[in-house]
Amino acid sequence: MIKFVHTADIHLGLQFNTASFDKDRAVERRKELWTTFQNIVKYAMDSDVDFLLVAGDLFEDKYFTLGDMTRVRDILKQAKDVNIIISAGNHDFVNEQSLYNKVEWSPNVSIFRGESIQRIEFPQLNTVIYGYSWDRVEIRENTLLDNFPYEDKDLNRILMIHGDLARESNYLPLNLDTLEKLDMDYIALGHIHKPEKIRENIAYCGCPEPLDFGERGSRGFMKGTISDSQTNVEFVPFSKREFIIKDIIIDEDMGYFDILDHIKDIDYGEKGKDFFRLNLGGYIQNDLDLKDIISSLKEDFYHLEVIDNTVPDYDLEYLEEAYEENIVGQFIKEMKNKDLENPIVKDALYIGLGALLKGRTG
Repeated sequence: MIKFVHTADIHLGLQFNTASFDKDRAVERRKELWTTFQNIVKYAMDSDVDFLLVAGDLFEDKYFTLGDMTRVRDILKQAKDVNIIISAGNHDFVNEQSLYNKVEWSPNVSIFRGESIQRIEFPQLNTVIYGYSWDRVEIRENTLLDNFPYEDKDLNRILMIHGDLARESNYLPLNLDTLEKLDMDYIALGHIHKPEKIRENIAYCGCPEPLDFGERGSRGFMKGTISDSQTNVEFVPFSKREFIIKDIIIDEDMGYFDILDHIKDIDYGEKGKDFFRLNLGGYIQNDLDLKDIISSLKEDFYHLEVIDNTVPDYDLEYLEEAYEENIVGQFIKEMKNKDLENPIVKDALYIGLGALLKGRTG
């Protein structure tokens, strides 16, 4: 039996330039990517796995330095009893200038290079690992698997590749039928940041740390075993933080503290460590200062963003009387006849009032 950990898309060095959080959070997040990477290597060591498979985008070539690469080398060197295999992706592609070529790697580290699928055999573990490293930013056509070697049937066979299971893609399009016909014991995929077991022996491990609000849900890596041609793989949650988006509906009966308590009662995620984005909807009393409410919540959340989609609550009786001689009063009267208990009617009334009252004074 062999044991392995499959990770990818760590993106060390990412600057988070387009992230919605501030510079201080970005600096902290960059540090956390390094910490999680180190912890994955430590997990592999502590779990006595035979292989640590890194299926691309280990780092951001644009921002990485030789000092950073030396740090990677030293981290991987510590896991001297783990065979670490790297298949580069579109963010850490291997060409003549690649930092992968600028350091001397320890004997336990192997990096795929070249223009075609390569193989690395581990006779003592009865295993062969095939893989490919990108040499440029985009690959729109994939002929890598056309002449795939079909020998090694008596060995445990693993394929590592960074690509996109989509019919048309600029990022090494992969065909699931083709992958299945290779008859691999395991195919370790990278590029897609959401973890997914496509088949029991084919999986995207996802990114070990989510990078923005587009990457919600648990993140981590895959771990697995191969024994007598039987593959077992499971997802291991491992990220330090999650990105969470929640819809919060408030109503006109809620006062200041009611709204505070309603938001604080969120029962998903951990407010003290996760990134939260709240979409506020519903109706809010006119005299309530939403900015003040949000400010009061900041100390309860590690990171909080609020999208305000609330509608001001109107005193309909007052407005109908004050504007009874013009279109505002007529509009309120007409909508009240349509049954304001219907949320669609009520929404239409409040949206219409917002437009009609814009720029008016009482």
